Amino acid sequence: EVQLQASGGGLVHTGGSLRLSCTTSGFNSDHYAIGWFRQAPGKEREVVSCIMTTDGETHYENSAKGRFTISSDNAKNTVYLQMNSLKPEDTAVYYCNLHVTGAGGSVNDYWGQGTLVTVSS
Repeated sequence: EVQLQASGGGLVHTGGSLRLSCTTSGFNSDHYAIGWFRQAPGKEREVVSCIMTTDGETHYENSAKGRFTISSDNAKNTVYLQMNSLKPEDTAVYYCNLHVTGAGGSVNDYWGQGTLVTVSS
């Protein structure tokens, strides 16, 4: 069974930093992408950042550019999201998503449980 464990959320003041971690297990593929999504109260879930672990291609939502950095440790099957200069508008539940492309062309998406980030002003 594919499992994703998100961790690293917490409470910080404006300007603080957090590092989120997403550890994956239960899948066998060399072709996958991991993304971080967030959902604030009353808002739709949105992508924050993602990385294609096979080639390192990354994407950042506009408000995250210059503040957040996504990276992967393939040996540990873990993706990190380093968040600096946090703002109150970053407050949300952050979810880890695994997008897997199988050898036979299959595509599957899996979600972690989410970790809460709260930025006080």
